Amino acid sequence: MGGMTFDLDPLLANSRAYWLGWGREDADGVLYRSGIGDTQLNGVVRRDSRPFEEALADARARLAGVPWQWWVGPESSPDTAELLLGHGAERSHGMPVMAVELDRVRPVESPPDLVVAEAADLREWVAAYSPSFGIPEGHLDEVVAAEAAMPGRITRFEGRLDGRIAGTSALLETDGVAGVYVVTVPEEFRRRGIGSALTAAALSAGRERGHRVGTLQATSAGEPVYERMGFDVLGRYDFYHFPSDS
Repeated sequence: MGGMTFDLDPLLANSRAYWLGWGREDADGVLYRSGIGDTQLNGVVRRDSRPFEEALADARARLAGVPWQWWVGPESSPDTAELLLGHGAERSHGMPVMAVELDRVRPVESPPDLVVAEAADLREWVAAYSPSFGIPEGHLDEVVAAEAAMPGRITRFEGRLDGRIAGTSALLETDGVAGVYVVTVPEEFRRRGIGSALTAAALSAGRERGHRVGTLQATSAGEPVYERMGFDVLGRYDFYHFPSDS
């Protein structure tokens, strides 16, 4: 971990802030609903103090009509996964919570003609990431509106090759942490270092603004890439859904 011992709490708080930004449903920061038909954009990020059955019934009522997921992570009660499975949920996937000291990010290689800059047009940026992010067709206007209303200090980046957007990333600054999100690369541009370059751009901006730590949640394909950049795994989120509610 270099010379720093990471505090997990602000990393998790940064993650909650991003996902709740898609449609926070309560003051306690438990549930978010974007209304968009994408499972990751609606869900329960943590369980509150109510009995599980009551919390589940409330979540199902407020998330009715959209696909959704329940996050189980470092802050979750130890019995949460067991309770979810016992009530008919299925685990869909997991993602590690990763962090890096910003002055120890290892350099990455990218195409020499890749031009990385802040996104010039929000709609074009959203259209570029939507297929990789899993956004269903026909929801572009809704996603653009949700992005425009996202709270917090967000900086969006794009990488262009021959004038086309070949990748995206976003930096969210909360809780003294530089959180990296929306790292996507269209299929035809993958395996060329573009995602790494856009991650590095967000981390560099975070460092320039005085942050010491960067964080992200990785896909299985992205995890080894981020480890090569210097990230460490500090925790894990597992995601559960109810097939009967889909």
